[in-house]
Amino acid sequence: MAQLNSSCVRLTNIVFYAHHGVLKEEHTIGAKYEVDAELSFDFTDAAQNDAITKTVDYGAVYRKIREVLTLKKYFLIEAVAYKIAHELLHDFPVLDRVSIKVRKHNPPIDGICDYAEADYSISRA
Repeated sequence: MAQLNSSCVRLTNIVFYAHHGVLKEEHTIGAKYEVDAELSFDFTDAAQNDAITKTVDYGAVYRKIREVLTLKKYFLIEAVAYKIAHELLHDFPVLDRVSIKVRKHNPPIDGICDYAEADYSISRA
């Protein structure tokens, strides 16, 4: 009987300073952004053999997230989450599914709010 394995690696609360937002001031001043990445794939082989070549390189994932978040200005955190997820799925063939959360603290709204968060997931077809 075949086993169906489910596993994932999470990078939680990756923090960058970037310049995103709808308001002109947000693009000028910038803000702190937090990212959570959930990377789903079967890492059974990596675990059984303690083989780094059979898993995803956390450092490379971090660098890709940093690149997307800091090299271009976006109006929407939704666009940032979408772009990160698609880039990771493209760059890391081992991944079956990617879920990205992007948080922006103290969003410019007329009231008190800890943060706004965009959550985007994509799976291979």
